[in-house]
Amino acid sequence: MLRSISTQALAVSLAFGFAATTFAPAAMAASSEDSAPVTTTAAASDIKPPVAEKRPHTYTVHGITVEDPYDWLYDKSYPTVDDPDVLAHVKAENAYFEAKMAGQTALTEALFTEMRARIKEDDSTVPQKDGDYLYWSEFEEGAQYRKHYRKAVKGGKAELLLDENELAKGLEYFRLGAASISQNGRYLAYATDTNGSERYTARIKDLKTGKLLPDVIENLRGDLVWVKGDTALVYGPSTEEWRTLEAKMHVIGTPVSADVTLYKEEDQSFGVGTGLTAQEDWLIIATGDNETSEVRLVPANDPTATPILVKARKKGVEYSVDVRDGELWVWTNDDHINFRLAKAKLETPGDWQTVIAGSDDFYLTGFDLFKDFFVTEGRLNGLDQIQLRSYADPAKITPVTFPEPSYTAGLSNNPEYDMKKLRLAYQSMVTPSTVYDYDVATGALATLKTQEIPSGYDPTLYVSERLTVTARDGTQVPVSIVMRKDRAEILKKAGIEGPGPLHLYAYGAYGYAVPPGFSTTRLSLVDRGFAYAIAHIRGGDDLGRRWYLQGKLFERTNTFNDFVDVGRGLIAKGYTAEGKVTASGGSAGGELMGAVINLDPAQYGAVVAHVPFVDVVNTMLNEKLPLTPGEWQEWGNPITDKAAFAYMLSYSPYDQVTAKAYPPLMVTAGLNDPRVTYWEPAKWVAKLRELKTDDNLLVMKTNMGAGHGGQSGRWNSLKETAEEFAFILWQMGMAPKSEGE
Repeated sequence: MLRSISTQALAVSLAFGFAATTFAPAAMAASSEDSAPVTTTAAASDIKPPVAEKRPHTYTVHGITVEDPYDWLYDKSYPTVDDPDVLAHVKAENAYFEAKMAGQTALTEALFTEMRARIKEDDSTVPQKDGDYLYWSEFEEGAQYRKHYRKAVKGGKAELLLDENELAKGLEYFRLGAASISQNGRYLAYATDTNGSERYTARIKDLKTGKLLPDVIENLRGDLVWVKGDTALVYGPSTEEWRTLEAKMHVIGTPVSADVTLYKEEDQSFGVGTGLTAQEDWLIIATGDNETSEVRLVPANDPTATPILVKARKKGVEYSVDVRDGELWVWTNDDHINFRLAKAKLETPGDWQTVIAGSDDFYLTGFDLFKDFFVTEGRLNGLDQIQLRSYADPAKITPVTFPEPSYTAGLSNNPEYDMKKLRLAYQSMVTPSTVYDYDVATGALATLKTQEIPSGYDPTLYVSERLTVTARDGTQVPVSIVMRKDRAEILKKAGIEGPGPLHLYAYGAYGYAVPPGFSTTRLSLVDRGFAYAIAHIRGGDDLGRRWYLQGKLFERTNTFNDFVDVGRGLIAKGYTAEGKVTASGGSAGGELMGAVINLDPAQYGAVVAHVPFVDVVNTMLNEKLPLTPGEWQEWGNPITDKAAFAYMLSYSPYDQVTAKAYPPLMVTAGLNDPRVTYWEPAKWVAKLRELKTDDNLLVMKTNMGAGHGGQSGRWNSLKETAEEFAFILWQMGMAPKSEGE
């Protein structure tokens, strides 16, 4: 669906962290002539792993000297990567990956075929009304990308707004970013990324004529917000270091050079984002880092007016705002770790009066204002809650209830201020994605759409469990598990004796809680006898804000220990056995993979680390990199803090690689990745190749034309997942004999 990214932005989302939606970069095979003195390669039939040259390099911080002989893999001209030796090594690793995985081509294709068969190719979203139109998007059969449509509520033909397939023609990579239709319905502003660098270019389409306006805004990040009676757009330009430090306004039809800066942030660790309030009468300009917020308001019809500062920044205090009928609403952690909801007058915006007090039990994660009611969302005992409340009696809760003991649910697309039915999204580990309309007056839930699985899916064949495992410090860590009810029979037919394999996944950073949701691709492991588990480890906010804080800064190692202990706990409970645990994670979850194979390598039979944040110390020391200043609140600042440097060095996966046996490992990277730069996994793999004492397979593929999220397009992305699962099955001895080595 395509209407506006921020039509009801009560909290402005600022893009921090090494997180990403997906972690599946694709391989780019190198030609046979891509060789260089820095690597050693052979024919594909008996190719040897590339050996990166060691070049003397040391650095000294706080009196501690660190040797880093693979520092040369960091092309100092980044974001341009043109060092011949660097490129030759990366391509040699890709050639090695392709050669070693060649024997799994048939298995990869088989997995891809069954995964694709579970996807309805000609799928569409449920239309949603916004103003005079219904909006939705569609995939056509075989298409990689979506088409976006609308139709007048009063009737008429469907109108094609945007065809991503046309925009992606001839491109190796394409991703649609922000998209927003003007309030009068005349114009569509949208932004695209064509190389994975997440530096977007915005265009404006006149929906009346179907033509593009001459306006082109380049190198931007964040939202596109219509203001000033649909005559101007507010956007966030990217600095050379990939930071968003300004909110600028572009008046349609004027040169971009004349764009007005509405706000400029001086703190390099902060990021700026914009959005509209519920009634779309105020422009929100928010700035902040991972732990501190500051918000300003200006009239949407007069964005250059003197802004209202809601409350000056105070380290450790987060808040976001919305406005209803001239009254300010504030979500904040100023007096409780799990946040409270407050109100204030616009004349005294910093005088916050509590509406809903913070709670040790209920973790308030957000709120939405509507004309006749408001909604609070949060988690209770780790489970999502959707609560309707009246303005007259906010303490009275009307909860939306769901039947399953473990699930994920939340508000979906609700673009209008006066909503009589709320659009909700729901799924569990055994229940496919479901779209509901919730009747506010009656409390009735109407199912609008349930994810269709063309090849067939019977939920009664599966069982989902939620249990806890005791970590080494006594903390009870929740785990969500799904498996076949007839798992024992499947394993017996496959000739697997004893406990079966279990795949363990987690993220564990930035307060992101991995939801216990549904996955069609996951079935390709589960239907082969795997149990699939999500470890809700500290670093996420699954059990509240404190759960997150206990996995950052000087408590970061709790995250790694939790993951190791969950695996060991599941072994003790009989779900699997040592050496039969496979694991995967991406970005900060890739850091997790690097840490746990240093801590307990014997536990794992195969590990996949996507775009892994593994060179922690070097990245946090390099303030020129895009995200580093904004990340110090998450990881610590090793430049100024000796204790932070020493603690970081003690767990950084790259720095802690030692001479010992490691499990089979597949690593991915993106050459254009601005979040986790390509050299982090490249250096890590080089050091592992040097020091590991085993003969287990270690492969790395770098996507030469994409970034953090991997290949674009639904089939390209799916192919990469099939490749990942083929690696896991192969290393676990579960590939067909004709495919194994």
